Amino acid sequence: MVHLPVVVALLLAQALYDGQRWTADLFPLFCLPSLVIDSPMEKGLGVLYVVSTPIGNLEDVTLRALRVLKEVDFIACEDTRHSRKLLSHYSISKPMVSYYAPKEAQKAGFILERLKRGERVALITDAGTPLLSDPGWRLVKKAVEAGVPVVPVPGPSSILAALVASGLSICPFAFWGFPPKKEGELKTFLKEVEAYPGVHVFFESPRRVLTTLEVMAQVWGDREAVVAREVTKVHEEFIRGTLSSLKEELAARGEVRGE
Repeated sequence: MVHLPVVVALLLAQALYDGQRWTADLFPLFCLPSLVIDSPMEKGLGVLYVVSTPIGNLEDVTLRALRVLKEVDFIACEDTRHSRKLLSHYSISKPMVSYYAPKEAQKAGFILERLKRGERVALITDAGTPLLSDPGWRLVKKAVEAGVPVVPVPGPSSILAALVASGLSICPFAFWGFPPKKEGELKTFLKEVEAYPGVHVFFESPRRVLTTLEVMAQVWGDREAVVAREVTKVHEEFIRGTLSSLKEELAARGEVRGE
């Protein structure tokens, strides 16, 4: 059985519903100026900003993300070559440190030491929100354990973008990242996932999507599904139907492309 850790937003702890309206306890959380939200909680410590960046359309960047990226001391990114092009588009020039999966543990310690010296760091990924099937959780965990403030700078997410345009009833939902590649492991995984109610969201590569759809239909039956590709990009597409019909449509195209 797969066990899901639960994250409950502070908003839910602060907001009380009396059956007719939300009480005023909720609203002060929305009234803090950015100066207060972004200030270090411990004197002498830096701040780790977890910054979302566009997943395709460069107009989707937030004003706050641009400000933070311009003001931090350096940027930790998955691929410096990719991020340099992105930052150049917004006329942002900052020192960058590569932070990718094979070196994540080693790099996390290096970045943490700089945070302890009072430096401000922005963590970004190649596209979208860090930590969601991308490096970053080790750094965030180490920062939290060291008492370094971790500040989310929310923005684009391919997961939420795909969900809200899917046409499915999306609450509750669970995100599972990339499913196992081997068929036997995939079948076992899907059987465990089926125990959880709601919509299941996965990432999958164009090379494996046909096989994955076929195995899903074998394990779950021919249920309703949506394939979202190139979200927010020029060739954005949502293909809706059953698992078998989606496989047939994609197979008829020959080569499956996109993200």
